[in-house]
Amino acid sequence: MIDQNPTPLLLYLLDLLGVAVFAVSGALAAGRKRLDLIGVMVLGLVTAVGGGTIRDVLLARHPIFWLADSRYVIVIVASALATVAYVRWRRPPAGSLLYADALGLAMFSITGARIAEHAGLPAVAGIVLGTITGAAGGAVRDVLSAEIPLVLRRGNLYASAAILGTGTYFALVDLGAPRTMATWIGLAIIIVVRLASIAWGLQLPVFELEDREERMEERRDSSL
Repeated sequence: MIDQNPTPLLLYLLDLLGVAVFAVSGALAAGRKRLDLIGVMVLGLVTAVGGGTIRDVLLARHPIFWLADSRYVIVIVASALATVAYVRWRRPPAGSLLYADALGLAMFSITGARIAEHAGLPAVAGIVLGTITGAAGGAVRDVLSAEIPLVLRRGNLYASAAILGTGTYFALVDLGAPRTMATWIGLAIIIVVRLASIAWGLQLPVFELEDREERMEERRDSSL
């Protein structure tokens, strides 16, 4: 069995901050769908712990991190309630859900990668588990909100930002860089790439397979 708390204080604080930010994004998503307070709590919780829960199940880490440490649930509930209170007082800035999600993605991806590293997994597995940790909670949130998950939206630099950041972390560590420095650089890369995608619409190339029958119908219609 893998140790439940392998990470130093820095990663623990990043993990707590990550669940707080993701709880905020879940609460904002619930507000957009006009859910009640229970709905806010549910979306806040699944967004904050979804990715880390999948990671812990895959790594056979028991008990699951948020069940072993009640501070996670306390932070999630407090963050969701604070979001509800803030929104009643002042309208959140445009794009606040996307920005909160970008921060949570960065924090969870790096902590997930480092937990996988501690488990003795190779870098490729660490990148995969880091990306799952960062992206899965938001995907569950979007599915429950009847939205296409951000990670699947056309040309979206979401999972690719997590892959780039966690890959940079492992590359720097392999080159002998201190893990603290590699952690901050990996975080910064994920945040910058994701925010750049939001601000300037950066996209990956889109694979599109045109249906022959649809093309023939379009040509027929244009000839009429």
